[in-house]
Amino acid sequence: MTRISVLAMGGTIAMAPVATGGVAPALDAESLVAAIPELAGSGVEITARTLRSLPSPSVGFDDLKALHAAIAAELADGADGVVVTHGTDTLEESAFLLDATVDTPAPVVVTGAMRHPTAAGADGPANLLAAVRTAADTAARDLGVLVVLNDEVHAARHVVKAHTTSPAAFVSPGTGPLGLLVEGAPALRRLAPVRPALPIPANTPRIGLFTISLGDDGEVLRLAAPALDGAVLAAVGGGHVPAAMVPAVAEAAARIPVVLTSRAGAGPVLTGTYGYPGSEIDLLARGVHHGAALHPLKARLLLHLLVADGAAREQVGAVFARYR
Repeated sequence: MTRISVLAMGGTIAMAPVATGGVAPALDAESLVAAIPELAGSGVEITARTLRSLPSPSVGFDDLKALHAAIAAELADGADGVVVTHGTDTLEESAFLLDATVDTPAPVVVTGAMRHPTAAGADGPANLLAAVRTAADTAARDLGVLVVLNDEVHAARHVVKAHTTSPAAFVSPGTGPLGLLVEGAPALRRLAPVRPALPIPANTPRIGLFTISLGDDGEVLRLAAPALDGAVLAAVGGGHVPAAMVPAVAEAAARIPVVLTSRAGAGPVLTGTYGYPGSEIDLLARGVHHGAALHPLKARLLLHLLVADGAAREQVGAVFARYR
């Protein structure tokens, strides 16, 4: 019998109404599993453990350290796969951090819900069932961390939350999902994982994320840079900033690692097309690191892990290059 461990972190999937109005995390892992009668007699043995009961905006690096350790412990104890239930607001970030740090071929699947359990059309039970079925399928092995919602299976390094309320909020721009749940079974295409297997950091470096917009003069970056250990630029287009911002970027890149990504939401940063001040050619020549095709939020997490691990400048560039 396949054994799947369900680790609960909280989020909408585990929420219930509270006296002060609205909903808040309340249900434990056992309650989430008990709400899915289809799991009984499915040939899958489920163990359930509650790690946290948090709304996902409150999930921090210490919580993810505990989750990382719990995943390793469950796999070492004989689990064939792990499913993590998590709030959707920061789900894409937590899934990516796990993808960059968990080094195992066993399926690790992250899921959640867009509608809380007492809402009409609550999607949590269906998402958890699909996640368990995916984690129990041998085709999900060695694909890296997966995200399963709305009967779609996504790679953690590609998926983003693209809508505030829709059950179909999670998409993988530019690549699409790895597969679908068809009649309850995952139909997946193979994708070689990028598995840098970075250590979970003992310290917490400060990595700034700067979204570039029309007329930006770089003063915010200039003021913030002395307090930072690294920075990510969510630049416009293929990796561009206003010319007025170039001195601040160059000054920061001379002191801390600065990674160039795009705010566009899909597609890689360019390397050699545009040559004006503030273009990708100009910025890369000034020592800025190429952020490949990573979303700015994920580039920030990857840089966090690298800086915490003491990576040299050339190591930072080499790891980011693997995500092209």
